[in-house]
Amino acid sequence: MKAMKTFLSLPFTAVVLGASLVSPARAANPGGSGPAAAREQLKNMKAADGLEVTLFASEPMVRNPADMDIDHRGRVWVTEGANYRVFQRWGKLRPEGDRLVILEDTNGDGAADKETTFYQGNEINTALGICVLGEKVIVSSSPNVLVFTDANHDDKADGPPVKLFTGIKGIDHDHGVHAFVFGPDGKLYFNMGNEGREIHRPDGSPVKDTEGNDVNTSGKPYRQGLAFRCNPDGSEFEVLGRNFRNNYEVCVDSFGTLWQSDNDDDGNRGVRINYVMEFGNYGYVDEMSGAGWQTGWKKAQSKGAGEDLRPFYHWHQFDPGVVPNLLQTGNGSPTGICLYEGALLPEVFHNQIIHCDAGPRVVRAYITQPDGAGYKAEIKDILTSSDNWFRPSDVCVAPDGSIYVADWNDAGVGGHNMADRSLEAMTGRVYRVAPAGSKPSAPKLNLTTAAGCVEALQSPNLAARYLAWTKLHSMQAGAEKDLLKLWNGKDDRLRARALHLLARIKGSEKKYVEQALKDSDSDIRIAGLRIARELKLDTIPYVRMLAKDSSPQVRRDCAIALRHSASPEAPKLWAQLALQHDGKDRWYLEALGIGAEKQWDTFLDAWLAAAGDKWNTPAGRDIIWRSRGKKTPAMLVKIINDKSAPSSERDRYFRSLDFITGPEKDAALAQLAAGVLQ
Repeated sequence: MKAMKTFLSLPFTAVVLGASLVSPARAANPGGSGPAAAREQLKNMKAADGLEVTLFASEPMVRNPADMDIDHRGRVWVTEGANYRVFQRWGKLRPEGDRLVILEDTNGDGAADKETTFYQGNEINTALGICVLGEKVIVSSSPNVLVFTDANHDDKADGPPVKLFTGIKGIDHDHGVHAFVFGPDGKLYFNMGNEGREIHRPDGSPVKDTEGNDVNTSGKPYRQGLAFRCNPDGSEFEVLGRNFRNNYEVCVDSFGTLWQSDNDDDGNRGVRINYVMEFGNYGYVDEMSGAGWQTGWKKAQSKGAGEDLRPFYHWHQFDPGVVPNLLQTGNGSPTGICLYEGALLPEVFHNQIIHCDAGPRVVRAYITQPDGAGYKAEIKDILTSSDNWFRPSDVCVAPDGSIYVADWNDAGVGGHNMADRSLEAMTGRVYRVAPAGSKPSAPKLNLTTAAGCVEALQSPNLAARYLAWTKLHSMQAGAEKDLLKLWNGKDDRLRARALHLLARIKGSEKKYVEQALKDSDSDIRIAGLRIARELKLDTIPYVRMLAKDSSPQVRRDCAIALRHSASPEAPKLWAQLALQHDGKDRWYLEALGIGAEKQWDTFLDAWLAAAGDKWNTPAGRDIIWRSRGKKTPAMLVKIINDKSAPSSERDRYFRSLDFITGPEKDAALAQLAAGVLQ
């Protein structure tokens, strides 16, 4: 559905073909529709050891849940998608428009017994994102990002929504604008797939990012799918990552690290999970020309590349200037994602990414560990089903630490198609996943005191954390004493949440940033540096302090902190970081590239001066391969003509020339051509 996949296997296609032959009131789902059918199909599900899955809601309470959020009271908010692909022959199945529905368990038995239509209208048909932030509800539905208000708390929108953003393409398309999420820094994070193309302010003017660029995908400078950060009012808009295909939802951990999935061109075994290194290029199309991945793949095939390399060429992983993928998971239809920072699930899932893939019908965790300046991960399934209609579309964390999974419930997913074409019998489910016997609960929040807010800040639920963060931030120094108790604790993720607020107490910004930079935990040091950047503090003294940090991940963020720095000290600091590249860590290399953006000449000169005649090492050649300076072409020629360099790598250095323009490149090509003629 969301990843625009075709109906992948013959059984799915058979169901779809059969669906067009049945009467409109008959369920397309061969297992039937309604609560009894949903409970029966639940028997086909398998949860990970130590967990059980229970049915929270089904049709007719909810149909085609496209996206989901959970508020601080444990209520499940769903965007429905009955009006999916209204241009298809089945047309608009719900003329009055799709719903934002609140599902509530009022008696604590684990099943929803109350549904409330918060809003209904055609401007939210199959909305691909919902984010509940107190009395505000942000709904992502191309061409708009809409903000609803419920100031009187009657569970009904107070009136028509207002636009936060508009002019986004990808209308009635899975590759449009996606869900917002609240970050630990008080900012909003979201993304859009490659059909989104552009984004505008409510008055129609193009959004400009903090660097002055119009935010669109024309290639000047951004291409394809994009990831964003902004203030809650839409100001201070940043493009954090570019050149994805259909990056569907983001999640942010307490340190401020951003994660998401991305869908490949269907059937190329290239679904990927990304750590979004800020300001990186993620390689769906050629960075310079915009050409599709097939161009490079065909050349590689002509030279003997095997099929096992296709998924890597799919994302231009062998090109300089492309951030590595955390994990590639094969064929699929990646959808909702969250970062689990709760304690109710088994320990193996603590602090891990949890993700839905509707193609292979699975909810997974990606067990992530540091790996050089980046990360590595392995897959551990949480929820699977033998039922071909199980199509997990989203996953969220409840206040009690359980997770809820929305199930679009269809024979296939995306491809501008669906089997469920009768509103009366249309299916849709929501499940709760928790340890066996765990009863749902939602701790009552006390937001009237700093101590109560600090307690709420520790919730695994983002809606609760939003309320706590907002109150604590408004208290400023009045919250400091209670925040310090959390900051001085032993849980580094909770400490990071406290840090984000302590460092935003007016007059104390540097004090807490500098405490963080001296912390024994590398993630806290990273968070401190990120906060310094967001607060627009002078980061040069901090990079100087951390430039020889034992953690390559800390040094990675130091490199990123030098990006576009006007300080005369920046080139030497970058050179110091570059001298520590080991020639094996692609994450570190790409961080160096991001840091040197638009300043390659001065940064490269500083590194060459520091390296002297010892630049021509595997690590040094790596830096030249990634560089974009005026001296780069001549140095690439030296490497290509160096008989001691492995001949198998020469194509790699030739490819690097494709990312450089100007007379220096022309001279280098002429020199190479002359050498061939000789």
